[in-house]
Amino acid sequence: KHPSYFQGIGKPLEAPLVKLLHRYGYVGKHAPVIIQSFETNNLRQLSRMTRVPLAQLLSASGRPYDFVLSGDPRTYADLARPEGLAEIASYADGVGAHTNLMIPLVGGKLGTPTRFVADAHAAGLVVHGWTFRAENAFLPNEFDQGTDAAALGDMASHIQAFLRLGMDGLFTDQPFLGRQAIDAFVRSGK
Repeated sequence: KHPSYFQGIGKPLEAPLVKLLHRYGYVGKHAPVIIQSFETNNLRQLSRMTRVPLAQLLSASGRPYDFVLSGDPRTYADLARPEGLAEIASYADGVGAHTNLMIPLVGGKLGTPTRFVADAHAAGLVVHGWTFRAENAFLPNEFDQGTDAAALGDMASHIQAFLRLGMDGLFTDQPFLGRQAIDAFVRSGK
């Protein structure tokens, strides 16, 4: 998670990771693995070392730590714009985006969708949203079920709002519920 830190202490992780993946047959674009990072330089380096899929993680705030170290003033919001997405497409296959980049929360509820998914697809990138969680405490208010923050709400409807935008995949703490939501969406033909 902290490639600049490990580079800085003389223990870069990229070469050992690629060596291990390749040793076990994870070598091409169809390998069932995705290397992801919130930083950019390590993904650029990895793009020259392996053909396994790479994903640039994008937060809804802040900036990549390697940008902080190099003095690059750009933020994740800059990378989420069409120009930034085109740059990402030069070294990665996709983006793992905070859900607020796709549909921001307004007053605790889903607001108006942005152009992020369409812009990422136009740049040739797949889009995975993060992180979908079933507990009411993590859901937008319209998907809560009951008043207990720890109770499970309607994560399926939350996920399906993003699938309707064209989101290609997702991160979830409850993969079984995520799979159910995707299957129901596909069956519905929406």
